[in-house]
Amino acid sequence: MPRPTKAQFTALIVASMMFMEQLDGTILATALPSIANSLHVDTVATSVALTSYIIGLAIFIPASGALADRLGSRSVLMVAICIFVTSSLLCAQANSLPFLACMRTLQGIGGALMVPIGRLVIIRSTPRDQLVRTMTWMMLPATLGPLLGPVVGGFITTWFSWRWNFYLNIPIGLIGLGLTWRFIPQIYEPSPPPFDLKGMVLAGGGLALLSVFAELFSHAEGSVTLRLIMLGAGSLLMAIYCIHAFRVPAPLLDFRLMRIPTFRISVFAGAASRVAVGSLPFLMPSFLQIGMGLNAEQSGLVTFTAPIGALITRPFVPAILKRWGFRRVLMFNGVSAAVVFTLVASFRLPHALWLFSLILACAGAAQAIQFSAYNTIAYADVPASNMSAATSLYSTMQQIMLSAGICIAAGTLTVLGQIYGHTTPTLGDFSAGFLATGAVSLLAVPFAARLAPSAGASMSGNRR
Repeated sequence: MPRPTKAQFTALIVASMMFMEQLDGTILATALPSIANSLHVDTVATSVALTSYIIGLAIFIPASGALADRLGSRSVLMVAICIFVTSSLLCAQANSLPFLACMRTLQGIGGALMVPIGRLVIIRSTPRDQLVRTMTWMMLPATLGPLLGPVVGGFITTWFSWRWNFYLNIPIGLIGLGLTWRFIPQIYEPSPPPFDLKGMVLAGGGLALLSVFAELFSHAEGSVTLRLIMLGAGSLLMAIYCIHAFRVPAPLLDFRLMRIPTFRISVFAGAASRVAVGSLPFLMPSFLQIGMGLNAEQSGLVTFTAPIGALITRPFVPAILKRWGFRRVLMFNGVSAAVVFTLVASFRLPHALWLFSLILACAGAAQAIQFSAYNTIAYADVPASNMSAATSLYSTMQQIMLSAGICIAAGTLTVLGQIYGHTTPTLGDFSAGFLATGAVSLLAVPFAARLAPSAGASMSGNRR
């Protein structure tokens, strides 16, 4: 692979922050029993450590672009890293569950500002004809985070302590802080509009409630009444925000950007694909351990083949898009992703595990192509003055759809359990969950078909 350019090196710095944030978001799940034992609480209660992080993430993602416009991208990015590292240190020192939950919320705020602003820096500082290759570099380390989390978390918790899951963020964050100061440009918006505080309260509150609902629903926690209250209140706040957004000139989440065809199609088609991806961390470990009877170590080794497939494929993404263009690639890849989910759903233990690993590697490769393309084509026709708003809206939709994937997968298992009267999901239930989310991902194909054949040609280099 050729030596990275300055823009690609910047992308790797941002990718390292994404890796840290995504690893942290998944690493803790395996440590919850150990945390419960250490803090002398029930294991179910420790799930607040997951939901509190999601609350902080959901509230501040919509505000990320607007804050960068006013305070400067490098300044906000450095503050975000400091918040994340400091809260990680305090999480590691926690001696009570309420304190841990508060620090996890603070950690979520740092994560909410790091990733969207890092993406914004790359989009603003990279010429459009180099954006595909730069985005490919950015997604290389970030690919590993979600699937490495459970493996690394299990190892650290078993051989050291759950507290070291948080200490791990400190050296990564400090290195990122130094590189950000040295290499990330300070980008301002010369005359930013007034900050939409009312919009932040409405959108942030609504997203936080909906995210908590998704977390409670996916883990079958909380009463039905509590879940319905979370769902209803979150939906109501988002509905009020939608009315507000069309009454102010510069809302925090500007839905008028949906008038741009490439941005709109990337949001909707990407949403269908992210539903499937969001379901994987929830479905896959349980499918392998409960449904297939593998132990945690075997499950971790099998699932690790997915990021390997992604890593192998990513360097070829620019050439693939240059040869066939965004429209063809996204249509074909949408179908192939659904096929892969069907193969996963039909797999049974008598088959060789190497074959299942190969299927997961293909899934990782499909995701690498799909999301590199979506994350690039979304900004093909967005004016420079709207980049901050576009990044905030796109990042928010990503968070919503990943949570929706968990809800659909968990809902499928719950409904089947009620129909057939079993409390523990069976192998067939997990297969149905994969088929349901795979069917949703197939909806990306008709959306991608609405792209113009020449869409994103200035980025991909495809001139046919």
